Amino acid sequence: MAQAPARVIFTSNFSDRYTGGVKEFEIEAKTLLGVIKALDALCPGLGEHLEEETTVAIDGEVQEVGYYQAIRPGCEIFFIPRIEGG
Repeated sequence: MAQAPARVIFTSNFSDRYTGGVKEFEIEAKTLLGVIKALDALCPGLGEHLEEETTVAIDGEVQEVGYYQAIRPGCEIFFIPRIEGG
């Protein structure tokens, strides 16, 4: 039985800027870095924006970004734009 891919979700503003308006992707990867690399392959340059401009929530819990963190099959990964303070 194949493992369920992770469901990756972006905010509308972020998706409008970087993915041509696509808000959701299904990605098969074992780590958060694998997810980012797969998204970068689909949308060249996206990986850099994800690393520099977003916070990550997995299954609704904001995570300290650990790129080698294991990703559970079927989880939901939200890339949330960071809020800039001034």
